[in-house]
Amino acid sequence: MRVEFDGGSVRKDTLARLGMAAVRVALLFGSAAVALALVLTPVLERRARDIAAYGIDPVATGSVPGQTYTVRRSVLQPSADAICIIRQDGTSSGAC
Repeated sequence: MRVEFDGGSVRKDTLARLGMAAVRVALLFGSAAVALALVLTPVLERRARDIAAYGIDPVATGSVPGQTYTVRRSVLQPSADAICIIRQDGTSSGAC
């Protein structure tokens, strides 16, 4: 069966083949992207963990007999040695 467009003719099976080729190309690139994501995710996660291991301690909790407090250090504080101490009653001292 033929379909007429502006005096020319295009076969339906040719259009169907082109459509299937486009679907196959999309599936090929999609499956390649999924495979790449499955391989790269653990590698990048391990690298991020290694980078974070170099002296970054976001929150540490400790206790002294009779007192409980939280020590916070942040990369957002003005200096690397700035420490914020939050006591059990909610009061804070240091660079908070």
